[in-house]
Amino acid sequence: MTLDTYVAGVIFGYMLVVARIGGALMFMPGFGETQIPMRARLSFALVLCAALYPVTPVTSQMPENTVAMALLLASELTIGLWIGLVGRVLLSAMDFAGYQVGQVSGLANAFGPSLGSFEGATLVASLLLLGAVAAIFATDAHHIILRGLMLSYVVFPPGPVMPGDLAEQIVRAGAHSLYIGTAVAAPFFVMGVILNLGMGLANRMMPQLPVFFVAASVLIATGMLVLATAAPAMLDFFVGDFADWFGTFRF
Repeated sequence: MTLDTYVAGVIFGYMLVVARIGGALMFMPGFGETQIPMRARLSFALVLCAALYPVTPVTSQMPENTVAMALLLASELTIGLWIGLVGRVLLSAMDFAGYQVGQVSGLANAFGPSLGSFEGATLVASLLLLGAVAAIFATDAHHIILRGLMLSYVVFPPGPVMPGDLAEQIVRAGAHSLYIGTAVAAPFFVMGVILNLGMGLANRMMPQLPVFFVAASVLIATGMLVLATAAPAMLDFFVGDFADWFGTFRF
């Protein structure tokens, strides 16, 4: 093996690592947030890939032809984007939960900046999204993300991918994200039922009571109280479920 061939193989191996790990970091919660400047994200991804390259099972050999090279790069990029997109789908559970909390507690019209969420996000959804990202780093779950990226080489060895299995898993991720969002917002569903039932009974016993004005203030105050009380458990539930997925890459 000549020096030129060896150097070309090392560079191509680094490109494969960038395709998978860099592609995953594009959408990864905490690492791929749009509020972080593009140059900072790109620099971090390149440095991280260079640091992890020696411990990856990627071989420093060039494929036989250009077609094989392109197919291998496309395969690694597909796996990386899939990992990042599933992580983003799981994070969207907090956006869904925040929207439900806003609807139940009367804060749905309090719009906030769409920080990693969809357009028209509510303040509660933005709060839960920021809290979830902060909790990922506060609980050192970002170390689990990095470990999961290395584990992906065991689950998905470099080579051809199976698009059908990846599509099935990302659909399951969407269903599981809906489950997480519903479970996180469950205390507010119970609160809404109890308060609305109580207001309905009060209106039956006192028809002259301005139920709308009384119920709106009671819902907002109780919703903020329940949110302040249940927020740690809500974030802990999400972070635990999010970290568990990176240990298996399946639901």
